[in-house]
Amino acid sequence: MSRAQWSPQRWRDLPAAQQPEWPDADALERVLKELGDLPPLVFAGEARTLTASLAEVAAGKAFLLQAGDCAESFAEFSADDIRDKLKVILQMAVVLTYGAGVPALKVGRIAGQFAKPRSSPTERVGDVELPAFRGHMVNDDAPDATARIPDPSRLVAAYHQAASTLNLVRAFTKGGFADLAQVHIWNQQFVASSDEGRRYEQIAGEIDRALRFMAACGIDLKAEQSLHQVDFYTSHDALILGYEEALTRMDSLTGDWYDCSAHMLWVGERTRQLGGAHIDFLSGIHNPVGCKIGASTTPTEVVALCERLNPERTPGRLTLITRMGATAIADALPPLLEAVTAAHHPVVWACDPMHGNTFVSDGGRKTRRFDDILTELKGFFAAHHAAGTWPGGVHLELTGDDVTECLGGFGDILEGQLHERYTTTCDPRLNARQAIDLAFRVAELLRA
Repeated sequence: MSRAQWSPQRWRDLPAAQQPEWPDADALERVLKELGDLPPLVFAGEARTLTASLAEVAAGKAFLLQAGDCAESFAEFSADDIRDKLKVILQMAVVLTYGAGVPALKVGRIAGQFAKPRSSPTERVGDVELPAFRGHMVNDDAPDATARIPDPSRLVAAYHQAASTLNLVRAFTKGGFADLAQVHIWNQQFVASSDEGRRYEQIAGEIDRALRFMAACGIDLKAEQSLHQVDFYTSHDALILGYEEALTRMDSLTGDWYDCSAHMLWVGERTRQLGGAHIDFLSGIHNPVGCKIGASTTPTEVVALCERLNPERTPGRLTLITRMGATAIADALPPLLEAVTAAHHPVVWACDPMHGNTFVSDGGRKTRRFDDILTELKGFFAAHHAAGTWPGGVHLELTGDDVTECLGGFGDILEGQLHERYTTTCDPRLNARQAIDLAFRVAELLRA
């Protein structure tokens, strides 16, 4: 069936992995009808602008910084949480742009990242086996069987929290907070006292001097909008397909379908089956889309995914997000680069160095080593250098909080310290110091 014949409901006739077992089908349909009557969260024109910006990344003229929470929480939601997360992303973007000399395209895992795929339908909490926590869009993380029952009313709650988050993000990025003259206030106190914070402050001081120099030369800095506000886009895993269907609308200007839950949607390693519902859904919407690919992906599979998701070969339409693990990327990535290049697909290549490096500590907590994350990034850049292709971006899970969830990095967090500030609802995240440290390392890799 051609893209012109596609409809947002077509996924329902296909096998759909990782969908919740909603206990009341009628209640679910009532909620989806309610969502379908609510205003869009983003607009088609914004998604088209992001596609154009991602085309610059695909051409090697910009770098994608896609970052944010592992899974957004209904419990931890405030203006301070959103501001602090945004601070880290803005700091990282400054480090990348200043250090590597290329614009950083900022896409958040935010305002919709409420659901997570799980490797097992159940999990053990202490001595009790419970249905798996699938994100606050689906059920609650409380260690109680009743709390783990999927509740469709949470889809509406997720929509309203996403709308509030978007309002704040737009206010911060367009209302003066993201002004380069404010570059110093993005450095949080617990970061500023670190080596990474001091390196960042050096860059901030140099930006101040550059702005004063331009003003002294008579350049009207007030007229340069790019100095005072930033473009910031939202993205999430298009996991719960009923939610995505309900927020998919036909653009009145073009007649094309856009998923108005986010500017960019991606499909994960567990849900990217070529004949499955998730790939079919993403094939029909006109947003820019991403696809996670792991170490077991074959060249034939990756080219088939490109053909399915971007048959017109539109630059910026498709981002391939590798998540292979530190020990596997050197062997697994080069054949995929060769195959996609030979098939003339203008993809954005981004590296997710988080998900392939997760393990359970002796204390029973999921964690990641900073050194493994860095090793995978180095392998990603080395493979692209050898292939003559552009290492277009990074995809990271991070928080603005001073958490202890990933090992190593600044302060050399040890396994015995994980319990001190381990607050994630699902996977371990980089804290602000580790994230900024990583930005400096990526800038060095880009310069090289």
